[in-house]
Amino acid sequence: MITRLTLLFLCSILSAFAAAQQLPADSLYTETYRSQYHFSPRRGWIGDPCGFVHHNGRYRMYWWGGLESTDFTGYDEFSPFCMKGEDENISYFTGSVVIDEDNTAGFGRGAYVAVYTAFEKDSKKQAQAISYSTDGGRTFHYYEGNPVLDINSTEFRDPTVFFHKPTRRWVMVVAKALEKKVGIYTSPDLKQWTWASDFGPAGDQEKSWECPDLFQLPVDGNPDDTRWVMVVSVNWAQVQYFVGNFDGTAFTLVDGHPSEPLYVDKGLDYYAVRTFRDYDRTLPTTTALGWVATWDYAPQAPSTYGKGFWSVPRNLSLRTTPDGLRLFQQPFPALEKLRSGHVSYEGTLPVGVQPLPQFAPKSNVYELDVTFDTSVSNVFGLNLCVGHGRKVGLSYDTDSRNFIIDRTHCTDADLPKFSRMSHACVRPLDGKLRLRIFVDKSSVEVFANDGEDVFTLLTYPSEDQTGIETFALRPGTEINFHAWTMKSVWH
Repeated sequence: MITRLTLLFLCSILSAFAAAQQLPADSLYTETYRSQYHFSPRRGWIGDPCGFVHHNGRYRMYWWGGLESTDFTGYDEFSPFCMKGEDENISYFTGSVVIDEDNTAGFGRGAYVAVYTAFEKDSKKQAQAISYSTDGGRTFHYYEGNPVLDINSTEFRDPTVFFHKPTRRWVMVVAKALEKKVGIYTSPDLKQWTWASDFGPAGDQEKSWECPDLFQLPVDGNPDDTRWVMVVSVNWAQVQYFVGNFDGTAFTLVDGHPSEPLYVDKGLDYYAVRTFRDYDRTLPTTTALGWVATWDYAPQAPSTYGKGFWSVPRNLSLRTTPDGLRLFQQPFPALEKLRSGHVSYEGTLPVGVQPLPQFAPKSNVYELDVTFDTSVSNVFGLNLCVGHGRKVGLSYDTDSRNFIIDRTHCTDADLPKFSRMSHACVRPLDGKLRLRIFVDKSSVEVFANDGEDVFTLLTYPSEDQTGIETFALRPGTEINFHAWTMKSVWH
């Protein structure tokens, strides 16, 4: 049986192979399938997002390569690998980064400390370890006292660590993967950890749990009324979330929390979401990114620069809905700086399938903001990435409220288990269905109705597969359409 660990090793080999390729210098960042406004590394593999911090006015991100950005419209990849000094028996798995402002760990005031899973190659054991940086997070040195948390398990991974001000302690949430639990541990110094509680099993319990995060959000924008949100990646394919309360030792669900799973993204390719910790204390919102991939086919991605990329950044909020508190996500506002060549159209959808003459992009690098009136009974939608008999179909049924994204015939790349579709019940908002759609070379991200429902999918269309079509089963559906081509972030 191929495990996630085996896949990680395979991906390491693929990474090294991709890095070794001598591609022409002028092809860098223009390779086939290379996203133009999503981040991917210069060369090699990128997987789970790791330490995400906002410090000195910049967003700092790791995979354990490192990069930073002021607003996600340009990126500085400052290192392909930041970690130094490990034993040859250790591999670095997913983790997080904190800034030790009070020097609790003794590495110096303001030291960056990475907390991650150290995988022992001989025993296959997974334990939690730390590395520290005294150069502003550019290079991390392996701590000689590692591991700092070891329960003698081969399924214990992906810690997120943050400082809990009310209890004046560091808190770690870490996955006990096959138990479908999140372990909560506390520490005064990042070196000595004490078990506090476990959360789970709950929600989706089918296969395994990974990559937990725990953060606080205001309810309906009220800073005096907050809840905690726990996210955990499940089944190597999706991210579920829970809304509750946290007292520094235990996470408990809010009253009325549904027993069925709540998913952060209802598409096919969004995983390992991570939020930014704001050390400047200036951010008005909580921002997150996820890995755009699924383990079924991530190692076989047809890209030549390497494998994998991250989603567009999303601002998170909690809102009251008829079903209870739900997570909403909106694209990071600065992405609008990348817009170019605005096109708009308002009218009635013609019956049947028709090309969209108002907007004909030359490449699959654009944003759409489309609103459909849902007062007339109909099945309608858009076909994206049209060409060579292939397409990505987005359809909505006003009667059932079923929204479907069908990518079963969108690529000529040979990918196992790729021919799939996603669907969900999407409620109209004030009689309208609004879709913000981000198309970027090999992916589509759809934010429905102010981000109450989000769908992320890989697509891999050919370079000239750029057509856009509308379709409607019956007459009478009104459409309001805005479109922009998007500039590249690879300046």
